[in-house]
Amino acid sequence: MGGDFGPDVTVLAAQRALKFSKDIELVLVGQQELLEPLLKELNLTNEPRLSVHHASQVVGMDESPAIALKKKKDSSMRVSINLVKEGLVGACVSAGNTGALMATSKFVLKTIPGINRPAICTSLPTTHGHTHMLDLGANIDCSAEHLLQFAVMGSVLAQSVDETSNPTVGLLNIGSEAIKGNETVKKANALIEKTSLNYKGFIEGDDIYTGTVDVVVSDGFVGNVSLKTAEGLASMVNSVLKAAFKKNIFTKMAALVAMPVLKAVRHTLDPKQYNGASLLGLNGIVIKSHGGADVDSFLNAIKIAIIEIDKSVPDRINKEIEQYLQNNEEVTV
Repeated sequence: MGGDFGPDVTVLAAQRALKFSKDIELVLVGQQELLEPLLKELNLTNEPRLSVHHASQVVGMDESPAIALKKKKDSSMRVSINLVKEGLVGACVSAGNTGALMATSKFVLKTIPGINRPAICTSLPTTHGHTHMLDLGANIDCSAEHLLQFAVMGSVLAQSVDETSNPTVGLLNIGSEAIKGNETVKKANALIEKTSLNYKGFIEGDDIYTGTVDVVVSDGFVGNVSLKTAEGLASMVNSVLKAAFKKNIFTKMAALVAMPVLKAVRHTLDPKQYNGASLLGLNGIVIKSHGGADVDSFLNAIKIAIIEIDKSVPDRINKEIEQYLQNNEEVTV
């Protein structure tokens, strides 16, 4: 029920997901009186792999996470996460209020032992493919131990989603030299170096999109600013190109000639391909879709959920954290 478009997007995306995978079953959680007409319109009323679980309330996109927790216990968001906890579904995918989704997920599912805080992780395009970056806004103030946990979780996700046997990990800093950065980042660097991760040390902001490492680790404040800056830059470049090609008859002709190249670039950088952020560190799988996601974008978030179920991502994170803590008992988390 969440996001900018609600069931108009999620129901159609569910239909496409059923075509994409013949093995999945989907549960649409929300207000039955709104969902059933859409199902009828799409000829999904008698679809055996699709069911509706009624939830009477909806969490507003601008609603306080605290209010959502206390007063929206029968919201589509809360009920979806409850279904994950009860083992009735393998994952929850939501385009709803990010703060409420994170707070509710942590309250209901709890964190994996050894993980203090869940982190938001998504993939970003690079010159060599893509990289995974976390945290992207769930945790503003982080300790060195938190950054260590993010590194472990990001590495496990990259192994699972990309099937990379030994993904490289970098810690975002204002320079690659050991003397640079604040004390938290320096301490985190020392902690991560003790792990068995394929750690490459400090990286800088420009390394994110050059594909220097498979996993970029930062606190939520820096990660979110980096992400939003990149989104704004991409939007500006797109606007500038459109204006330049429409300037006169000659630029319009040039646009026609360049169209195949422009389409290829647009496809590579299309945010639809990267929609679906994982809430890592929970005892369950929760995928956050962008609130403004269209059908293709939301479908991609469902695909990520399918992969994480198939690869048992929470269990793998649990094993990695447990192993690290056994080998480094002096680290308190």
